[in-house]
Amino acid sequence: MRRSSSVMVCSAVLSTALTACTAAPEPDAPADAGKHPGYLAVADKGVKGRGPLTVQVDYDSVEAGGLDPQLAGSARSWSLGSLVYEPLVTVGARFEIKPLLAKSWTQPDPTTYVFTLRDGARFSHGREVTTADVVGSLKRLAASKAPYGAQLGPIKTVRATGPAEVTVELKKPYGAFLSALSNTPASVLPMKEIENGSLDIKKQMLGTGPFTVREHKQDRHWTFAPNSKYRFADKVGVSELRVEIVPQESARLAAVRSGNAGLAFFNNVDSMDQLTGTPNAKVVNQRYSDFYYLIQNSQNPKSPLADQKVRFALNSALDRQQIADNALGGQSRPTGVAPSALPGGCEPGALPGAKAGVAGAEAAVKAAGAEGTTLRIAVYTSEPALAQIAQVVQQQYAAAGVKVKIEKFDDATYGERVFGAEPDFDLAIGWFAGYADASMVSRWWNPSVAGFSSVFLKNDTELNALIDTASAQAPGAQRNAALRAVCEKVDTNAEMLPLVSRPGVVGYRTDKVSPTLHAREGYGNLLRNITEFTIPGAK
Repeated sequence: MRRSSSVMVCSAVLSTALTACTAAPEPDAPADAGKHPGYLAVADKGVKGRGPLTVQVDYDSVEAGGLDPQLAGSARSWSLGSLVYEPLVTVGARFEIKPLLAKSWTQPDPTTYVFTLRDGARFSHGREVTTADVVGSLKRLAASKAPYGAQLGPIKTVRATGPAEVTVELKKPYGAFLSALSNTPASVLPMKEIENGSLDIKKQMLGTGPFTVREHKQDRHWTFAPNSKYRFADKVGVSELRVEIVPQESARLAAVRSGNAGLAFFNNVDSMDQLTGTPNAKVVNQRYSDFYYLIQNSQNPKSPLADQKVRFALNSALDRQQIADNALGGQSRPTGVAPSALPGGCEPGALPGAKAGVAGAEAAVKAAGAEGTTLRIAVYTSEPALAQIAQVVQQQYAAAGVKVKIEKFDDATYGERVFGAEPDFDLAIGWFAGYADASMVSRWWNPSVAGFSSVFLKNDTELNALIDTASAQAPGAQRNAALRAVCEKVDTNAEMLPLVSRPGVVGYRTDKVSPTLHAREGYGNLLRNITEFTIPGAK
């Protein structure tokens, strides 16, 4: 799924004891990594009192389903929704699964999960969370056509098996199930109010999380107030949260410099340099599992890209590290289908295209009769990095004997040209959410599951089987091997090629906020740890 407000692209043997995630390899970390491994910043717990915080972001939540969290398909919707809603579980700094509305869970067999609900959880209007809310929420999401619904996995049954116990049975093993449950669309909703019609969840937000919505003016701002019924309300240091929608990067930079914003998100990695030297300002790069990808449209029989040998030769011409360095200022990393930022992610340098190397690409293009070909590459203008990546690809393909013409479109036009019923492009660059589990994004390479990719991908039954095998495995050596097989097959087919990770630049004022930020993030949620933030000078 590409997370944007304009173009929606879609969407193992386990222990019988208490489920727990295997520790991930050490991520990028701050200078004091010995004290706080896995974090870019940790809130100063010595700060007491409560105070307001202003956050600036690039775009608002714009969903066809309004404010319904289950229909949310954009990073901003997930982030804003997480202030109000909570799922059963969440993810930690190393992508380990942690309790949230479920205080614990067990897995008696590979397809059964038994959750015990936390005591004292209430919706913001005061009603206690029940097993009926959990059962109804998961059934509703599983039955929906929501973009995130496909990530929930092969649900067979969801039922209450005790006063505070819910059991989920899957049709087959699905190793990413708990990770899929950890994102905002899988939140527990007030099903009684939804079903009796007293709540229109598309227009109102009612959850168990730390905040409630006081005001929302579309594309302008949100104002959140503390939820007095939140079970840890006395520990939340933000007395009022204002999220301002500021599309202009320069305006967000100015707000951090002046102190009008305590924290802001930036699309352009150059912001890291532009905030250097600003008193009380700090800027960090969260290593997202999201990644940029290149489509080589194989479905046009008149195009040289219909030939797998040509596509693979051009894949071999790609120097992903050069893309990361030149287009993204060294703030990105090469990746495969299984994101390199996640535990079990593929090693891009070990894939077939990288082994074939740039040196042989020109000869392979010439041998296939594609030398001198001109290909059009489509990018959309709302993501500045895409044009920069396209320029590097243009240079790399030129070295292999293929010319590239860059075409820039607004989001809607790009969506029609690339994902429409009659696609009109040769090459295209976009980005996918990488999620919090290395196997989740791979299903977008199965056109029968993804839907959107069927217009430019062949339906490869061998690849589909590899994806299913990897999805069924629990995290560990067997699944890592299965994911490598997926990455290698995708790299050989050379139709939709992962390139490099998408940075997440966060700037903040140390005199306005002391945040807790993970070094790596799977769901684009810069406010994930908002309940731990402290406000310097608060009273």
